[in-house]
Amino acid sequence: MPQALSQQQLHSLAEQIREWAAELGFQQVGITGVNLGEHEAHLQRWLDAGHHGSMAYMARHGSKRARPDELVPGTLRVISLRMNYLERDTQALEVLASPQKAYISRYTLGRDYHKLVRKRLSLLARRIEAETGSGQYRAFVDSAPVLERAVAEQAGLGWIAKNTLLINRDAGSWFFLGEIFTDLPLPIDAPQQSKHCGSCTACLDICPTDAFTGPFQLDARKCISYLTIEHHGSIDPELRPLMGNRIFGCDDCQLCCPWNKFAQPTDEVDFRPRHGLADSDLVALFSWDEPTFLAKTEGSAIRRIGYERWLRNLAVALGNAPHSADVVNALLARRGHASTLVQEHVAWALQQHGVSAT
Repeated sequence: MPQALSQQQLHSLAEQIREWAAELGFQQVGITGVNLGEHEAHLQRWLDAGHHGSMAYMARHGSKRARPDELVPGTLRVISLRMNYLERDTQALEVLASPQKAYISRYTLGRDYHKLVRKRLSLLARRIEAETGSGQYRAFVDSAPVLERAVAEQAGLGWIAKNTLLINRDAGSWFFLGEIFTDLPLPIDAPQQSKHCGSCTACLDICPTDAFTGPFQLDARKCISYLTIEHHGSIDPELRPLMGNRIFGCDDCQLCCPWNKFAQPTDEVDFRPRHGLADSDLVALFSWDEPTFLAKTEGSAIRRIGYERWLRNLAVALGNAPHSADVVNALLARRGHASTLVQEHVAWALQQHGVSAT
């Protein structure tokens, strides 16, 4: 049984876990217990306000999301890990400033992070199990009802900032999080005691759709990441002009954060941009048929939105793009699309260019 390990052995094992995690490409490890304190109440207030929009899964599972030992009975500790994902030069600001180009959130330009991070977590869990000869281990990466940022903050990996993202003072916020639930009573790391945003409101001020209702409070229903990825239906016409050329996610509140001057670039080959998606023209992407979309997004998190929403998002961006014959002709070619959702957004985009969709 895990309890058979002495305190000295557990402390030694925790240090080994940090070394093994570094060998697997993780930049930091923290260990916390199962009491997430005020985070559970904060989640409930957010849900009660309806700020989760159509993400019904956020309200499922009751208290399990904030209580790791209910999600996986027997859990005593959560090992929280982070892995940097930002490439050295993805020209984010340049693409955002070029309205004829498509901006895709930098985290999804390479291979689907779920696959890589989950594989590394599983390898780490198996190594711990091999070392101890016993114990319970479950690995998660944005794949279960887990308050990942709350866990990471409790484990000392950073603080949940005004933009609701986790920020590390030595690495900014361009990283993925993952967890291993275990019944080993490992020594707990000190949680983040204070937030270091100070009086800065850069992230709140820059949000294109004014999605923040205040510091540390995000109304997902207005967030471009939600609108382009999580939301399945029609995008609010009042929000469409504010989305600019962002077709999958939004990084504005990270790009402006002063702490990200400390962000460390990744060396992971799988996170390198593929298929030119770091710097592609809207018209070119809108011309993809569904087989091309599936081929170009194979192994990518982008595929999760499907071809219909891909075209919906691009239609909005084309409606916001500078007027040109190429833009108008691309939209006209899609006005008879089989999807009424696509038709609606194409019609709106054409109207933005003074062209009738009929």
